[in-house]
Amino acid sequence: MKRNFLYLFLGAVLFSCGSNKSPETRGRFLKGFTAQNNTLFNAKEALNTELESREKAYKDNFYSGYISLVKYNDPSEGLVSSSSSFSGGSNANVPSIPNTGGVPPASPGTNTTGVKGASILEIAEGKALKTIHNYSVMRKGLEKNDQIFDAYMVLIKSRIYQNKPIEALDAFGSLKQIMPRDKRMPLAIVYEGLAYTKLKDYHKANSIFTELKKQNISKKYDKVLSVFNAENLILFDKKDQAIAELDRAFALNSDRPLKSRISFLKGQLLSEKGKNVEARTAFLNAYKYANDFEFEVKSQIEIAKTYNSKDDYEGARKYLENISKKGTYASRKNEFYYALGLMANKVGKKQEALDYFRKSLKEKVSDSQIRGLDYYEIGKHYLEKDDYITAGAYYDSALVAMTHAPTKILLKEQSDNIKKLSKNYYLIKKNDSILALAAMPEADRTAFFQKYINTLKAKEELAERERKLKERNAGFDNSDFSKNSIFGNSGNNFQDFGAGTKGFYFNNQNTVAKGTSSFKQIWGDRALSDNWRFSAKMATLVDTKNSVMGTSSAPDPRRYEPAFYIEKIPTDLAQLDQLKKDRDTASLGLGIMYDNLFSNRPLATKTLYKLVDNKPVEDVMLKALYQIFWMNYEKNPEIAERAKNILINDYPYSSYAEFARNPRGSNFLKSAEAVESAYLEAYQLYKDEKYAEGKLLVEKTLKDHPKDALVPKLSLLNAFLTGKLSGKEIMILQLEQIVLNYAKTDEGKKAKEMLNYLKSDIKLQMMDNKGNPIQQPNNNLPKAAPPATSGGLFNSVNSGAPPVKKNADLNKKINTSQNLETIDAQVKTKK
Repeated sequence: MKRNFLYLFLGAVLFSCGSNKSPETRGRFLKGFTAQNNTLFNAKEALNTELESREKAYKDNFYSGYISLVKYNDPSEGLVSSSSSFSGGSNANVPSIPNTGGVPPASPGTNTTGVKGASILEIAEGKALKTIHNYSVMRKGLEKNDQIFDAYMVLIKSRIYQNKPIEALDAFGSLKQIMPRDKRMPLAIVYEGLAYTKLKDYHKANSIFTELKKQNISKKYDKVLSVFNAENLILFDKKDQAIAELDRAFALNSDRPLKSRISFLKGQLLSEKGKNVEARTAFLNAYKYANDFEFEVKSQIEIAKTYNSKDDYEGARKYLENISKKGTYASRKNEFYYALGLMANKVGKKQEALDYFRKSLKEKVSDSQIRGLDYYEIGKHYLEKDDYITAGAYYDSALVAMTHAPTKILLKEQSDNIKKLSKNYYLIKKNDSILALAAMPEADRTAFFQKYINTLKAKEELAERERKLKERNAGFDNSDFSKNSIFGNSGNNFQDFGAGTKGFYFNNQNTVAKGTSSFKQIWGDRALSDNWRFSAKMATLVDTKNSVMGTSSAPDPRRYEPAFYIEKIPTDLAQLDQLKKDRDTASLGLGIMYDNLFSNRPLATKTLYKLVDNKPVEDVMLKALYQIFWMNYEKNPEIAERAKNILINDYPYSSYAEFARNPRGSNFLKSAEAVESAYLEAYQLYKDEKYAEGKLLVEKTLKDHPKDALVPKLSLLNAFLTGKLSGKEIMILQLEQIVLNYAKTDEGKKAKEMLNYLKSDIKLQMMDNKGNPIQQPNNNLPKAAPPATSGGLFNSVNSGAPPVKKNADLNKKINTSQNLETIDAQVKTKK
């Protein structure tokens, strides 16, 4: 009876706790035990399985600014935290690119193929929801089953790691409502902040973390808080606070790999701020606590990069060279040589740096990205020497080797820009050489080419001696591999290599021929020499340069005769004139590209002033002067002054001269009383037909008050005064300048309306920019004056047309009084 009664009692209890009841009517007894050992257990296992899989598949990206702080590993529970992608932060040894942090590949448990079926995280989410639904015990709106908190945490994390932060915040809101006083709530709040970080609401996340730090939470939860808060502060661009928080995280956490990552990230932040000594200490800690070989190597390299002075350099160089020869570090020689190259560059040892980068290329590849960066650094060296073809070739090699996509994108753009630039650069060099030779006296030309021939002979004789020496030393090629030789296929000689009757490899002519053909398909014809890969690349580059410069590398029987070269120099004046025009046009494009593509404004200015000194055709001259003035008039007015003077003095009637007189201005402050009075006085002079006096007053006012708010109105009045004095064509030029400078103002719009009217039906006589008439075969001339350029770059170096002037009475009066009435009224009202 007792046993039966016990069974009956247990059955009643289980029935009363059945999940078919509503949460409000369920009993607490056994619910926690059932939830923990059934659905909730499976949910936790699914979450852990997925996160452990991600951690194993994770690979750090050391080339994107900052590493991610943790590899999806929750410091408090062994679960994975969110891996942050850091925006900002740049590495001094890579092209400046806004990159992301380390991103792991898709984990094995993630459904990324579109095949029907749930991913492991979706399973964990579903199990957590099922636990909450079946085992929740509610009393007066509050949850009484402690295991439900764990179910909600699995639900929140599963959604965060699926990149569903909004749904995670929804789950957090429900948890906070039903279990507000649970002692584990600080952990949930930490993940609330993480969800806002995922939403890129860094300000909100920072507020949550800051408020939580004020509370006396357990060390277990404070570990997690310090890690997530540090990452959020970096994303929030509060680097100094992030460094302080990383110090706190380092002190709180005892896990050695995590301490290593914290130190490494701190070192990156300090290095970016130029605090090399503190950064070196941080990287030393990263090396000390590292538990994997990759992190040890990267830490050593970062330590070396903190030595910037020449005194530090020698010690760091010896240290890195020694460590690269020890044990397993020898397999990473290419990375250590790359770091040594960067260090040498920093202290100005350019050639030594170049040697290290080349040494790195010869070593076994441990990191393809490092190989690509070696090519990039060598290419940059040639770019600084204006060797654009060689630089472009190395940049192309870097693109093939690199694995980091954002770096490759920017490098591809730079490589394309170099190709554009090199086309103009080598055309200029080629035409310059031809024009210089054409201008030489006959005796000088002969002497020039005789010197070249002597150099060519010496070079070819040296090459011939080296070739003969290699032939004498290449006895292996003439050895007897027949059956009668000691290498023949008889007996148990070494040539069989234990492979039966196959024989020595080089005795099989079919195999040798196949191997030779395969080699040529991949590498082409290569000379028998050390560093044959690099030598062949340089030979190809020489051929490419010869092609661009219009020279041939193939020997010619007459190559030792000066007449062979002299007779190729053009003598026709028209042909020489075209060569000069092509060179000048290319120089204009080159100067513009220096500024636009490489932001090298000093070199752009130097190139364009050299073009101006070569006296190009008027159209190219104007655009070169305009470009120089436009680039420099604000920050380097003394450099722009020469261009301005040439424009105003030599081309007074061009729209470019108008721009030089009154550059584009939009930062007007307010109207001075003296300017208002001057404007009203000038307007009255205009009405009284005292145009010359009015113009003098306006021009003086514009010169004395270039930033006044009434400058647009004064400029428009000046245009009308000019029209009365000099005619419509000069007025058109000034109106075009007003439209260019003040397009969004009322004066700019009014000037545009007047332009449409004035250009509607005018017969024009073409004039050059110096005011001289251009003879035309007929009267079908264009009606419009040339548009003034509105930007810093021209779409085409050949765009634009010469300004025009009416072949009529220049003093013809223009009835424009009505057009100025509204302006006059505005000023009077303000007055």
